Amino acid sequence: MTQRHPLRGPFAGLLLLALLLTGCATGTGGGDGTEQKSGTATADAAADRLEPLDGPAPSPALPVTVASADGAEITVESAERIIPLSGSIAEIVYTLRLGDRVVGRDVTATFEEADGVPVVTRGHEVSAESVLSLHPDVVLVESTTGPAEAIDQIRGAGVPVVVFDAAKELDDVATRITAVAGALGVPEAGERLNERTGQRIAAVQAAIPAHGDPPRVAFLYLRGTASVYLIGGAESGASSLIEAAGGIDAGKESGLDKDFTPITSEALVSAAPDVILVMTKGLDSVGGIDGLLEIPGIGQTPAGQHRRVADIGDGVLLNYGPRTDEVLADLTAQLHAGGEDA
Repeated sequence: MTQRHPLRGPFAGLLLLALLLTGCATGTGGGDGTEQKSGTATADAAADRLEPLDGPAPSPALPVTVASADGAEITVESAERIIPLSGSIAEIVYTLRLGDRVVGRDVTATFEEADGVPVVTRGHEVSAESVLSLHPDVVLVESTTGPAEAIDQIRGAGVPVVVFDAAKELDDVATRITAVAGALGVPEAGERLNERTGQRIAAVQAAIPAHGDPPRVAFLYLRGTASVYLIGGAESGASSLIEAAGGIDAGKESGLDKDFTPITSEALVSAAPDVILVMTKGLDSVGGIDGLLEIPGIGQTPAGQHRRVADIGDGVLLNYGPRTDEVLADLTAQLHAGGEDA
């Protein structure tokens, strides 16, 4: 089968390298002219834990045959031993109360409940040998999971591999939960989780403050240890969150129609962000806000001049899973923060 990757061309390799060199997390937000605590430390602590559905764990009703996103029809006969190969999918599996069935994970499943579960990826690439050594009943992957040869090898060994489309916007949350729950034979649990998640997202959106001029927000992907500095465009996956939080995706609005583009002074001037959005580890990798402002062009933007930086944990920002309400609430608070002192 053919696996698709979100970044193509010369920057795909750079981003993959950058992911392998992720640093330790830290986080500060920026107010208007001040450097302030954004509440990220508290949010990150909460983001490292999940909130499973209430009640007993559901019993999968199997076998089921589902449509895989790569066009295959996959029959899942057992879900006693599950390997979800993305942090986002793993989050759904655990929140459905099926975490005790997970026997392997990839490096992006960083939440507390996954501690101690064997990692079956080398960097961000799947090791077919590691997966097969755990004798899974079913493997759950995203359309961006690779390499393709590893996925083919797992399928060739007779293990059902279900592929899910990558999530890129708020509307994908319910679709993904339904698909994962269906593939594991627990559709009713999926419906309950969708109801809970939908209500929570709606509550956050209803509480977003009204502002005259929505802030322009540029999503930057940073890995200073690998000298990777990218600005997100229409396909970065951040637009939906930014817009739901009451902002304007400055990269998308300035005409960047790809996922990511190398940061240049010209691109930043065109985007003219009021706030810069980054992943927490990315901000740490460049030395915090002071290091961020040393990247050419950033100090000349309105965001740079006023030190307005919003950071969200790497493990949750673009997951579009059961914790999306927490991400949206955190982002909203940071985008519309005042200038309180740290």
